Amino acid sequence: MLNITNITPPRVPFLDERTGMISREWYRFFFNQFEKVGNSASSLEDLQLGPVETDSFAFEITKDITQFAIQPAQDGVVDQIAEMQKQIQAAELSSEGAVMALLAQIAELQKEVQGLAVSPPVTPQLKRARYGSFFDTTTQLGTTINTAKAITFNTTDLSNGVYLGTPASRVYVDTPGIYNYDMSFQLDKTSGGVGNFFIWFRLNGVDVANSASYIQIQGNNAEIFSSLNYFFDLNAGDYIEIMFSVSDLSVELAAFAAAAPVPAIPSIILTVANNIEGAST
Repeated sequence: MLNITNITPPRVPFLDERTGMISREWYRFFFNQFEKVGNSASSLEDLQLGPVETDSFAFEITKDITQFAIQPAQDGVVDQIAEMQKQIQAAELSSEGAVMALLAQIAELQKEVQGLAVSPPVTPQLKRARYGSFFDTTTQLGTTINTAKAITFNTTDLSNGVYLGTPASRVYVDTPGIYNYDMSFQLDKTSGGVGNFFIWFRLNGVDVANSASYIQIQGNNAEIFSSLNYFFDLNAGDYIEIMFSVSDLSVELAAFAAAAPVPAIPSIILTVANNIEGAST
């Protein structure tokens, strides 16, 4: 095609064929002219002398973005950098201060990417298993009707962080967590008539609201087996007690000796475990 203007044709296409947007070289040229004309008293003759200093900012931004492109994506950081590149290409930056601010943001993001690349993945720490199993081989009686009395234990079957204290009615934990107190007990009445049995929990010496249960038992040798469980949110050093009360002293927590083929029957069995929270963070 004949060039009647005698103007040397550009070596770089005005539009980038890959993106359809203005090419980086042309953008840098126009950005340079805008900076010089818009922020200084430079003349057109000055502009013909060569590139100005502010052009280096756009170049550094482009170089940093190129470096980011080869880093592995971490938590959307690279997406943020791509968005900054779009802002540059759309000529949304209007001053050297804005360029510097964007460059500072990119530097911070680059530090974040590098830190994530060298940091090992966080491994969840498994919660410390705490448990205990206790029972009592004696018959436990009320000493006064309608009076609270603590149930005691004389045998520790298993214990890891859950243990009996003094007195032996207190069951302590050494680690904070949610604990399940699960118990079963054997009731007996040694004379006729009707008797009432009440059972509930105490936490650190204070009755736990809405934790009581009530059983009515009638007749001589009227044995009843029952069970219940309760969840507690405990701190290290907290203790739980199980309390009971009877309306008739012939109602008792009964233990029975082994009689073949049946093993011995404890008056109460208690198991405690903190196995309901999974891994801790």
